[in-house]
Amino acid sequence: MSKFLIVGLGNPGTEYANTRHNIGFDIVSAFVIKHGGFFQSGRLAEIAEVKWKGKIFICIKPSTFVNLSGRAVKYWLDKEKILLENSLTIVDELALPLDKLRLRKSGSDAGHNGLKDIQNILGTDKYPKLRFGIGNNFPKGMQAEYVLSHWFKEDMPIVHLKIEKCIGIIEDFSSIGIDKTMSLVNNLTFSN
Repeated sequence: MSKFLIVGLGNPGTEYANTRHNIGFDIVSAFVIKHGGFFQSGRLAEIAEVKWKGKIFICIKPSTFVNLSGRAVKYWLDKEKILLENSLTIVDELALPLDKLRLRKSGSDAGHNGLKDIQNILGTDKYPKLRFGIGNNFPKGMQAEYVLSHWFKEDMPIVHLKIEKCIGIIEDFSSIGIDKTMSLVNNLTFSN
């Protein structure tokens, strides 16, 4: 039975719930709920295990804060003996507009401190990433406040649409592979 590690990046604590920076947590939670799983406290992360079509998904929400996610990712990859190419890290992306998603096999951290920490601890940037565009609709110097704030009300229909699509992307990633899934995802544009 093939095994996958699905990593949603975000910050623990109710004050960060439903913020742009926590979209990774929201997507992984939606995936786990759809497949009848539940999270429990584990080492360095909230963890859930779900099964779908003969595959096992170890889903984690690191409890180490976004910028220190690498230790949790490495620990669960090693503990569950999951190949790096069978991991998928889901993250918010300022450089992508709200109407876009981007799936890649590898690539730089693009200034995202969570990805930077994972890359440093794993010693490579060659691991799959799903980037959820959050746009950059903020005044100069207000990036931190923007990513840590709640979605604008008018953005919620697209956010919900994209979360649903991301559940399907995780399923496709595990069943048809990353190359075919990238071709289905990377040219999509979402609208209300």
